[in-house]
Amino acid sequence: MEPVILLIVGYVVIGGLLACFAAHLLPVGGAPAAMGTATGIATGTVQIMLGAAMTGLFTAASVDTFTDSLLLVTLSGAVGATVMICVVMFMANIIYGFGAGIVPVSGRVDVDPITKEPQAPYKTPQCDGHGVPIVVFVSGSLGGFIGGFGGALMYYTLLNYANFSAGTAAIGAISIFVANAILAAYNIRGTIEGFHDPKFKRLPYALVASFAVSLLCGIVVSLTAILGGTL
Repeated sequence: MEPVILLIVGYVVIGGLLACFAAHLLPVGGAPAAMGTATGIATGTVQIMLGAAMTGLFTAASVDTFTDSLLLVTLSGAVGATVMICVVMFMANIIYGFGAGIVPVSGRVDVDPITKEPQAPYKTPQCDGHGVPIVVFVSGSLGGFIGGFGGALMYYTLLNYANFSAGTAAIGAISIFVANAILAAYNIRGTIEGFHDPKFKRLPYALVASFAVSLLCGIVVSLTAILGGTL
């Protein structure tokens, strides 16, 4: 029983850390993005992470019905979350470009780190960028993949190692995911473009808090499994 408990706690901690890390990669724009005055998606950290987590869990749960492979289940969750984030970012650019008439441009760097294209000449005065430029799109895609992988890992752990029911495992995984997203939101404090954003340097502080919260969640999951008779 003890090795299983250690496995549960370890995978929950890893999944929580991945969720927190992924949140700092996503293009969180909030209200400024809704007005086209900042880059990213017009939603908060928790909302966009919850959307990615739920999509990843849907694909992970579907794949788990016909395979016991941890790798396949976690990768399916990662792909599902990535597709969701990519579609959202693409549609945001469609709306910004054809609805508001503004081009995707970063407000945090003068030159796109990936394409090396200048950003400053295309930025609207008094705005912190707008849309989802290339570097933000790449960062968001990575965030979706990593976050989906972490969420699927926690789902698989609760379902197959803690022996929760599928519904309980999904609720538990999403709950731990949201807890880490909230920590990331407090650390980000508003908007963030991705790995090139100066706010990304705050990541170590969030990871320390995420480790503590995820460890507590892993212990609670293990106690629940033991007291509930699933272990």
